[in-house]
Amino acid sequence: MILKMENLRLRTVVGVYDWEKKIRQEVSINLQLTFDGSEAASSDDINKTIDYKSLRNQVIEHVEKNDFNLVERIASETADIALSFPLAQAVRVQVEKPGALRLTDSVSIVVERSKPTIDEK
Repeated sequence: MILKMENLRLRTVVGVYDWEKKIRQEVSINLQLTFDGSEAASSDDINKTIDYKSLRNQVIEHVEKNDFNLVERIASETADIALSFPLAQAVRVQVEKPGALRLTDSVSIVVERSKPTIDEK
């Protein structure tokens, strides 16, 4: 199964320029988390799936309480948070920084990661 979280809009300090380190800027996070949801589907038990509210809250807390130079770090650390959930198998995280460049709507970074399979360990 794939859990999608779209357009999570957060404000954080992100950038390499001095003026960027003094203000909070908006970033938008899109996340796709692949997980084994077969037990949840058959049991209809919330304890057998990804708690997406908890995932969202962990991402919010991490991004809004830290300062970043690069959106690459935000994407990478968000992927780490998502993969920390036991049922998580793979994740794709896109972090957009609106208005980062003149004449563009936004600039974004995409990170894709997966947990090693038993054969790869």
